[in-house]
Amino acid sequence: MPHEVLSPPADHDVPEIVLEYPDNRLLVELCGEFDRNLSQVEHALHLQIIRRGNQLVLMGEPQARLKGMEVLDTLYLRLEKGQHIEPGDIDGVLRMGQQPAREAGNGQMEMFASSGVEIETRKKTVRPRTDAQKSYVKALFDHELAFGIGPAGTGKTYLAVAVGVNMMISGHVDKMILSRPAVEAGERLGFLPGDMKDKVDPYMQPLYDALNDFLPSKQVQKMLEEKKIEIAPLAFMRGRTLSNAFVVLDEAQNATTMQMKMFLTRLGEGSRMVITGDRSQIDLPRGVQSGLREAESLLPGVEGISFNYFSAKDVVRHPLVARIIEAYDAADAKSG
Repeated sequence: MPHEVLSPPADHDVPEIVLEYPDNRLLVELCGEFDRNLSQVEHALHLQIIRRGNQLVLMGEPQARLKGMEVLDTLYLRLEKGQHIEPGDIDGVLRMGQQPAREAGNGQMEMFASSGVEIETRKKTVRPRTDAQKSYVKALFDHELAFGIGPAGTGKTYLAVAVGVNMMISGHVDKMILSRPAVEAGERLGFLPGDMKDKVDPYMQPLYDALNDFLPSKQVQKMLEEKKIEIAPLAFMRGRTLSNAFVVLDEAQNATTMQMKMFLTRLGEGSRMVITGDRSQIDLPRGVQSGLREAESLLPGVEGISFNYFSAKDVVRHPLVARIIEAYDAADAKSG
């Protein structure tokens, strides 16, 4: 078990909290190379964290100290369970609203994992990093058809592919089908060389990238050859019935209304379908209505369908991305 609190956090006159961890090896991993994990927590919470042997001293405002204690306790518990810590994990713990790490008076640890959501894949365990992501992941497991709508960088596609891999390796579905409309993003790419796969692969690369994050590359290649994983443009879905499959339509804002209806009606027995999109990045020709917008207006309230929305505060890429999105949203609001 981790430490006791040597300086009672409830006493706001005490300028610091001293945390003691019993396992020096885990403490080294908790701190990170050159204490970079501690630096990330310090920067986010405006704290000062000093390492003294197997103790960490937290100095700062009372609420910041308590939050820092919760974050460090949560990360240490993960290390005790044999899990590793990455910068994204720290960011997720900082963002998510957690309950206090200790019971008042006895210093016992609360297990955060009981209320957490984790997605196990072959290569890594994926955890939601915001409350919106957590609700989205739950919807992917609980609904046969789920929409994830919001700006770039909020994890819509990444989490959908992670859940699909999880459901496939656990036997809930037989295969994964990942699709995108092959629409150029405001550019004219000309005639691409090669066969059909060579021509469409550039549009599908983000889906390949996500898969390779969750499965060994050789396994991805084998599953692609065996058609257990299919990556195809939206136009290739016409006429098919997709049964016992986890199906993802990415960049759905670039599907026309006819394409969206076609895709939605491909859902077969034992399948799950996820549709992701960003309404601010529609690349369809002027005057062509987005199928995602129409689906949003027609399908809310239909039993078995979930709509999940993200905002700039859910962006989990570089912090600057969130600020860029907020600036564009503010400009759109003024012009609107």
